[in-house]
Amino acid sequence: MLQISERGLQMPPSPIRKLVPYAEAAKKKGIKVYHLNIGQPDIETPPAIMDAVRKADIKVLEYSHSAGNESYRKKLVEYYKRVGIHVDHTQIMITAGGSEAIIFGFMSCLNPGDEIIIPEPFYANYNGFAVMAGVRVVPITSYIDQGFALPPIEDFEKVITPRTRGIVVCSPNNPTGYLYSRQEMEALRDICLKHNLYLFSDEAYREFCYSGTYVSAMHLEGMEEHVVLMDTISKRYSACGARIGAFVTKNRKVYDVAMKFAQARLSPPGLAQIMGEAAVDLPGDYFNKPRTEYLNRRNLLVKRLNAMPDVYCPNPGGAFYAIARLPIDDSDKFCQWLLESFSFKNQTVMLAPATGFYGTPGLGKNEVRLAYVLNLEAIDAAMDCLEEALKVYPGRR
Repeated sequence: MLQISERGLQMPPSPIRKLVPYAEAAKKKGIKVYHLNIGQPDIETPPAIMDAVRKADIKVLEYSHSAGNESYRKKLVEYYKRVGIHVDHTQIMITAGGSEAIIFGFMSCLNPGDEIIIPEPFYANYNGFAVMAGVRVVPITSYIDQGFALPPIEDFEKVITPRTRGIVVCSPNNPTGYLYSRQEMEALRDICLKHNLYLFSDEAYREFCYSGTYVSAMHLEGMEEHVVLMDTISKRYSACGARIGAFVTKNRKVYDVAMKFAQARLSPPGLAQIMGEAAVDLPGDYFNKPRTEYLNRRNLLVKRLNAMPDVYCPNPGGAFYAIARLPIDDSDKFCQWLLESFSFKNQTVMLAPATGFYGTPGLGKNEVRLAYVLNLEAIDAAMDCLEEALKVYPGRR
C-alpha cells in the first residue's frame, strides 16, 4: 500500500479556514455571513501600486535574482530606515509572502528535533512551518486577564533545554493584537543572548499600532547575529494576494544558507515585486487613513463585546485582531453552530476558534479570535448577530 509521509500526516489543518465549508453552506441557504474569521482586509489596495504593474513595459517576464530585484531591495533599505531599521540591500531577501520568510528562517537556523519557544496564543501557521522544518514548538502561555502580555521570563527559563534554538515573537501580535513594550522586547533580547538563541521576529503589522510604541527586534542592541526578521506587504498595503514578503538578517551565515533555499525555488513573484517597489514610494501619510479606520473599528468591536453579558475582550494595542472570552462550552462547536444552526435577521458571523492558536491542549475553549477587517456598519451588524447568538446557544455557560 502506498504510504503518506509522516510529515504530511503531522501537518495541522488551518483552524482559520476549516469552517469554510459551513460558511459556504450557509450562503447557499441565503444567509449573509460576516467574515471576522480571517485577516483579509477590506481596505482598498493602493491604486498606485496596481498601476505600477499595469504600466510596466515588460516584453518577457523573466526570473528575478533569487534574492529579489536589486532595485526593490534597495528601495526597502529606504523603507526600513524610516522605521529605524538600518540594513543594506544585501541583508534583505524577497520572499513569496511572509510565510516563505518564516520557512526560510526555520529551515536555515534549525535542525530536525530542535525546539522553538513561542508565546501562546500564536499565529496558527507557525505550527505548520515547524512541521515542515521538523522542529518542535514549545508554547509559553500568556493570559487574557493580563491582556496577553509577555509571560514572565522565568516561564521561558523553565522550558529551555539543550535542544532550544530560538524564540518566535510577533508584534503587534496575531492573534491577540498585543503590542510588546520595549521592556518586554529587551527581556527577550537578554534571554536570547544568555542562552545563545535566535529571535525570529514577525513584524507584519508594524504600521498598525494604536497604543504604545512599536519596537522592532532590529532595534535591540547586541542582537545583530541573533535576529531574523520576517516581513510582508500583505497586511500593510492590503495586498494579501501579491505574495511578497521579506527575510531580513544581519547574520551573514544565516543569509547565505537561506539563499540556497531561495535559489532552489528560483525567484519570488515578478509582477508583485513591482507592486512592492511602488509601495515604498507611497506618500508619507499613506498609513494615516487605514490606521485611523482600524482604530475606529477596534474601538467599536471592543466596546460592543465588553457590553455583552459575561463577555470580556482586552483592548488590542495593534494589528487588527482581538481575542474575546465568551460564556460558551466549546469555541469549535460554537463557531460551527453559528454557521450551521443560527441566523439573526438572515445573517450570521464567522469567527475563528481560539483553540487553534494555542499549543497547549485544552486552552482557548471559551475564546474566539475576531479580525476587525470589515467596515463599521458590518462590524456593528456582526456584533448584533453574536449578541443574539449568545442568548440562545445551547452550550452557553
